[in-house]
Amino acid sequence: MYKTIHQYYVYIITNKKEGVLYIGVTNDLERRMFEHKHKIIKGFSEKYNLDKLVYFEKYQHINDAIKREKNLKKWKRDWKIKLIIEENSNWNDISKEWDN
Repeated sequence: MYKTIHQYYVYIITNKKEGVLYIGVTNDLERRMFEHKHKIIKGFSEKYNLDKLVYFEKYQHINDAIKREKNLKKWKRDWKIKLIIEENSNWNDISKEWDN
């Protein structure tokens, strides 16, 4: 019997460089970005046109992903921006090449 390997993502999206930030968690990052880009789910990301994926982390366990998401949400804005810049200095939309 094979164990299913689960993949969970903590991600940060924005509308522009150093714009409004949204932190979320999902088990399917491509699907979730499709939902953000097409405004399928109403709420904060739709209101502020947040559709650019600028940062994400992978986790095997949902509890770890949720813990990290909650932790990042408590961070000061400057810390979040620094985290993004360390991995994605130009704030490129990581999901731009996906089939969205």
